[in-house]
Amino acid sequence: MTRSESDTRERLLAAAERLLLESGYEKVSIRAVCTAAEVNPAAVHYHFGSKDALVVALLESRLAPLWESSMDELARRSAGVAECVAAVIEPLVDLAADPAGRLYLRLLARLVQSRRDIGWTARWFSLAPFVALLRRQCPSIGEREARSRWLLAFDLILGRFGAPLAADRVLPPDEVAALRAFVTAGLCAATTDARTDAAAGSPPTGRRHGSANRRDLE
Repeated sequence: MTRSESDTRERLLAAAERLLLESGYEKVSIRAVCTAAEVNPAAVHYHFGSKDALVVALLESRLAPLWESSMDELARRSAGVAECVAAVIEPLVDLAADPAGRLYLRLLARLVQSRRDIGWTARWFSLAPFVALLRRQCPSIGEREARSRWLLAFDLILGRFGAPLAADRVLPPDEVAALRAFVTAGLCAATTDARTDAAAGSPPTGRRHGSANRRDLE
């Protein structure tokens, strides 16, 4: 990418951010973004492909740095699930206290909860590394189950922080702590097979979830 192309992308991102703050997602058109950025009317299609792809690029450029270093470090040292959940949620608390941050949260919730193939490129915007973290701590959870649990977890988290009706409400510390504990417990819950084995008095295959849960919830 040339310097000129990079500059144009940044102008488009800045213009989109400003217009989205002023008018909201539904009322912002690609043409309006190009006009505000003072670029060719086809620039968004050329650099991003679509309005949604422009929003994806905006979110990744603004939010990816909030998680990248902390989540990479947690992955390197195989941190517990509770630490990972806290690292996901804590930046959202700060974002919710700022108008631009609340915009990012609403846009992120909109895209994630749509269940469409968004085409994220930043590592921690995909489920794969989160699935790997969870399965490392709870080996008896299969990949499909781990994905389902994280999807439910992100639905809950983004529903609390990014729902349109949340407006400018900031979650108090006790609610944030309760959310962290609830999400952690859901992610670490024993599988059906493990609960059946426990009820029958035999140890479940693989690592015991009971010990993992106690450590993560402390």
